[in-house]
Amino acid sequence: MAPHWHSTTILAVQHRGNVALGGDGQVTLGQYVVKSDAHKIRRLHNGRVLTGFAGASADAFALLERFEAKLKDFQGNVPRAATELAKDWRMDRSLRRLEAMLIAADREHLLMVSGTGDVIQPTDGIAGVGSGSPYAIAAARALLKHADLSAVEIVRSALEIAADLCIYTNRNIDVEEL
Repeated sequence: MAPHWHSTTILAVQHRGNVALGGDGQVTLGQYVVKSDAHKIRRLHNGRVLTGFAGASADAFALLERFEAKLKDFQGNVPRAATELAKDWRMDRSLRRLEAMLIAADREHLLMVSGTGDVIQPTDGIAGVGSGSPYAIAAARALLKHADLSAVEIVRSALEIAADLCIYTNRNIDVEEL
């Protein structure tokens, strides 16, 4: 059996009118780290939309390109672009084979788009995808509840906590904010 790609922890937090999205830089193949400084966070639509992706790299980039096209088609409307992307993902035979997930956010919306065609808006303003996301989400929830931190500080701290727990997450962290 071929080694399975594991890569990344992506976390987004909406807090106090801001949204921060961050990710680590690790990509592993089986038991080996093949890259430690990957950049999995992107600004789209003239910097007004943040995206982060997890999954097979080529699939994630294909998904990101399609999302960017949908953003353009729908004048930066993140919910509409995500919904249309998810519909295409479910209906198109080649897209259904993509193994990736996407988080997209603007100042008003935070959404996860899954490979099964789901568009999920978290109720607590915290979203995560990737191997270490359960750790990062748990840490972000605790920090949001018990610390007086900004969205960027919560994302960075939660990703650092995830890096301490998840072997597929490192401390080479990028964080962007709107």
